[in-house]
Amino acid sequence: MKLEILTRNENQTVQNEIITKIRDLIVYKNLEPGDKLPAERVLSDKFGVSRSNVREAIRKLEFYGILASKPQSGTFVADIGQIAMNGMMEDILSLEEPDFKSLVETRILLELKTVRLAAQRRTEADLIRLKAALDAYSEKVNNQEDAVQEDLLFHLAIAKASGNSSMNTFMLIITPEIITNFEKYHVCDKDLAITGIQEHQDIFDAIKQQNPQLAKDKMKVHFKTLYQYCYNI
Repeated sequence: MKLEILTRNENQTVQNEIITKIRDLIVYKNLEPGDKLPAERVLSDKFGVSRSNVREAIRKLEFYGILASKPQSGTFVADIGQIAMNGMMEDILSLEEPDFKSLVETRILLELKTVRLAAQRRTEADLIRLKAALDAYSEKVNNQEDAVQEDLLFHLAIAKASGNSSMNTFMLIITPEIITNFEKYHVCDKDLAITGIQEHQDIFDAIKQQNPQLAKDKMKVHFKTLYQYCYNI
């Protein structure tokens, strides 16, 4: 499993273009709340972009409550008025990219909550997913390979295990930018990565034991170095 990564400018430009085209499509076809958007494949062909980019734009609009996806049914215009929707679209398109420190602070606040929920709500399927991500990370680090993506995939698995779709969606939105910044600032050096194996294992064990407080404490330990590093940039 891999994550597609664009640079900050590329990602912002592509996302804004797709969001603008989705807005224009809604207006042109006079779509109302509850109306269904064309399938991702159709939008991908129509806009001349990859399906993954369309999916990310739709996910972003879902996060802001403009679109709503229903499993095995498709994506629909949410129950929001035209004026409000246009205003929110403009706000989304004018959003500034967060700086690295803001991303780190947001991620830490978010994950201290998601890891507690994951410890409370995790399923056996979640544990399998978490263990696979942990093993992939450990293998890369032990082979002295870059493990930034595997690191973030472990944390995405925690977000999914939290059972909170909004938190999971938000993690998915900010993850590509976090990866880009990690690589830019060389955050995960060899020593930190090796330490990260045990820290990930401790977090996994706490989730497996369904101990929310311990999981939160272990996540705090894991983020301590990252937070200190962030403020020394």
